[in-house]
Amino acid sequence: MVHDRSRGAVDELAAEGAVPAASPAEVAAQVEVVFTNLPDTPDVEKVVLGENGIIAGAHPGLIFVDNSTIKPASARMIAAKLAGKGILMLDAPVSGGDVGARNGTLAIMVGGPAEALDKVMPVFLAMGKTVTHVGEAGAGQVAKAANQIMVAAQMVAMGELLIFAQKSGVDPQKVVAAIKGGAAQCWTLDVKPPRLFSGNRAPGFKAYMQAKDLNIILETAREYGIPLPSAAVDAQLYNAMLQNDMGELDNSAVIGIIESLAGIHLREERPKWSAA
Repeated sequence: MVHDRSRGAVDELAAEGAVPAASPAEVAAQVEVVFTNLPDTPDVEKVVLGENGIIAGAHPGLIFVDNSTIKPASARMIAAKLAGKGILMLDAPVSGGDVGARNGTLAIMVGGPAEALDKVMPVFLAMGKTVTHVGEAGAGQVAKAANQIMVAAQMVAMGELLIFAQKSGVDPQKVVAAIKGGAAQCWTLDVKPPRLFSGNRAPGFKAYMQAKDLNIILETAREYGIPLPSAAVDAQLYNAMLQNDMGELDNSAVIGIIESLAGIHLREERPKWSAA
């Protein structure tokens, strides 16, 4: 049973055998487990707690699973309100991007009661290859925030090293080949440089979502008095992408801000058929 603001998405799934629903409340009233995956914290709060939201149609024993990336404090608040209605909640954000979603290889980080996770585990294993119960309500969101600190740092560092190499007069493709077998090896260096060298900055994981996640991280850090100097700089760079109409590009396209500051553009591969 499916509901979405986009009728096209609902129709696509209905063509595969899903049953359309008119509201989140209608979904909740007729199923045992509800999954949501929404852009930001206010969206989740509205879909769960708002008019015709999940809580309005929920029944005791319902399990609510949120795959969105939202504020840990909001996940805990929603879990507490649902618990008052006899509903168990798992905050279960994911990592792995569009490729992981299509291939069922996502990493899923889970906060919430173990008994709910046990019941939902078969569905998680159809979605991902790694499922980790991090702790109680909100713990999954804390883990995802930590993940996004590392992802942003890697994307910015990659952009810096590519421009550093090129402006220093060295082929950045050869630099990547030289360093990715050593201590600098990471998923970002394995996957993203070929796309950038080919001129492909399409998402992937969109930059405006990375900016949103970094803002969540900094808000949470302020709540707990945590210094995050590198994440704060990364947030500035991603917010600069939004100001330069780059929010729909891949999060690796943060290199565009570094290019602008350095006054050069990453040299792209020439087509193999070019005679020039």
